[in-house]
Amino acid sequence: MKTEIQPNYGKSVIKCVCGNVIETCSVKPEMRVDTCSKCHPFFTGQKQSIAGKGRAAKFMEKYGKK
Repeated sequence: MKTEIQPNYGKSVIKCVCGNVIETCSVKPEMRVDTCSKCHPFFTGQKQSIAGKGRAAKFMEKYGKK
């Protein structure tokens, strides 16, 4: 590989709007993100699941014995 054309790979800092700072290695020295693993609803458990009925449940409700 040619050494002149390779990007400089070094330490990098990822900053989230919530204030979380993650240190990693990358070509860019600093990155800013909107959500991270600390504030994303999927990882925090604040995600609300939509309880929808399936096809079979809808059928049984409509045509099933009462």
